[in-house]
Amino acid sequence: MIKNSGLQNNRPARLDDLLRAAVARLHAAGAPDPVRDTRILARWAVNLSAAAMAAEPDQGVSPEAAARFEAAVAAREARRPVSHIVGGREFYGRWFEVDGHVLDPRPESETLVEAALAELPQSQPRRVLDLGVGSGCLLLSVLAERPASSGLGVDQSVEALAVAQRNAAALGLAARAALRQGDWLSGVDERFNVILCNPPYISETEFQELTPEVSRYEPLAALTPGGDGLSAYRTVIPGLAEVLSPGGAALFEVGRGQAEAVAEMLSEAGFASRQLPDLNGVARVVRGTR
Repeated sequence: MIKNSGLQNNRPARLDDLLRAAVARLHAAGAPDPVRDTRILARWAVNLSAAAMAAEPDQGVSPEAAARFEAAVAAREARRPVSHIVGGREFYGRWFEVDGHVLDPRPESETLVEAALAELPQSQPRRVLDLGVGSGCLLLSVLAERPASSGLGVDQSVEALAVAQRNAAALGLAARAALRQGDWLSGVDERFNVILCNPPYISETEFQELTPEVSRYEPLAALTPGGDGLSAYRTVIPGLAEVLSPGGAALFEVGRGQAEAVAEMLSEAGFASRQLPDLNGVARVVRGTR
């Protein structure tokens, strides 16, 4: 049975009725942005563009589409991430498949992509390493913008690597993006011009404060290593000199308030560092060079 579907007298449900009821339900469920979520779910379920929804808000919706929308709203009521419901998310202007085996791409991580692109010439071949590749959104975004470059993505999770492989194929980048199961730099024996790393950095204390969308549905190992959240940097940074090409740069995403600690680790390993802010002014990327 379709809850709040707007079906009356065997007539098709009206889109505006469905949207209104869904917004109320998601608001009651505590979703942070119920209007935005409702519109995304409706566009996906009914297969409409934003322009088509705006042009004809009272249009009829078929029973099949209404049922699909109802299932999506029910999942969002349970605080399932929108990206998991619709199967992906846009990141740096491209669509990436996302599921419960990988982190949901965050807008602030686009700072890491921008930092990498600044290091890479447009037409000269360069090598890029992505440690903890996840969905592939970082590595693949960089390679898509730099067609002369190629790269390697490493991840411990076989399931995450499968998602990254599908994203690479969908974007036509499989030939330039090698993927390998591994534990950070272990087994990496070649050199790279740019090294990207967005490791789990949420502290044990901060993890207790995460929204249900994150704590219930995203992979724990990709979110927090426990403790102060800095253990991955302590593992990776001492080995950077063996894999970073002369003149290259290592780029780390960090959590709020962690940039100074990571910069100090880089200094102890013989690297100069610079902090790069995201769009909110938060020091989000730490760049290390020798």
